[in-house]
Amino acid sequence: MTTVHTPVLPEELVRFLATERLAAKAEEYMVDCTLGEGGHSAVFLSRFPNLQVTGVDADKEIINVARERLKEFGGRIEFYRGWAQDFLSRLGAGEAPGTLPGIILLDLGVSLYHYQKGDRGFSFRGTEALDMRIDTESSPSAAEILASYSEAALADMLFFNAEERYSRRIARAVVEARRRAAISDACTLERLVWEAVPAACRHRRLHPATKTFQALRVEVNGELKKLPGLLRSAFSALRPGGRLGVITFNSLEDRIVKNFFRDRATGGGNGFSRLSGTPILKEALLLTVKPVTPSRKEAEANPPSRSAKLRALEKL
Repeated sequence: MTTVHTPVLPEELVRFLATERLAAKAEEYMVDCTLGEGGHSAVFLSRFPNLQVTGVDADKEIINVARERLKEFGGRIEFYRGWAQDFLSRLGAGEAPGTLPGIILLDLGVSLYHYQKGDRGFSFRGTEALDMRIDTESSPSAAEILASYSEAALADMLFFNAEERYSRRIARAVVEARRRAAISDACTLERLVWEAVPAACRHRRLHPATKTFQALRVEVNGELKKLPGLLRSAFSALRPGGRLGVITFNSLEDRIVKNFFRDRATGGGNGFSRLSGTPILKEALLLTVKPVTPSRKEAEANPPSRSAKLRALEKL
């Protein structure tokens, strides 16, 4: 199988997430919570011969692609099909076999595979059915959301999931259009948004439908709703001295990660109990005071990486 996704920030991830155990060439365990086509796992497995990895993804189709890509590493890579929070919760509760991981990686971007080969309506440049589900056995699909949400709910979804400036205009256009016919494919939705926004917004660098498709994808897969719980589960499952790295691609995700990391590094709030005024022991050390972004060279070679931000911490 041919892979199409290029992993972002590979050198930076190795620099910030490689633990003392890896540096000493000792055995280490990593959980790649967003396996995709296996690019990040391949980077770590090829660099560190004593590393064991569990790759987690809810998409059975893309897991098969990763399985083929990573077969050279044999038993050093295992696969878990499902949502990362479920797997991490089992680890943290001691319900899964094996030791706690020293490295946990969350790449919150959607693999290029879904845009080019997924055939689920992630891209507005095609005619695929509006599905957008990572786990195709879950519900609802993007088309079902467009058909069932009220105008107010659609507007809220567009604004809170993607900060779409013209959320109300687009929501109104969706409701009017679906009275005539179902909005069932990506091309139809793209054209609808194009016509709904002001003419002056149609020829800017960012296509006017970009945020609408982002908002729908986030809603379908519960990305923002799941993120706080996912971060808590990841931190809980991490062994002391272990490192957690999170790559985000929009300001909404990055804000959640930034606040979570800050609270763990300060003990919550300003580092003192609001009730007793006594100090709260901090739980983590920030490895990235500011988010790490791609170099100009990487951004030019891999344009989807341009909006990537990496934050990392070490559990005390």
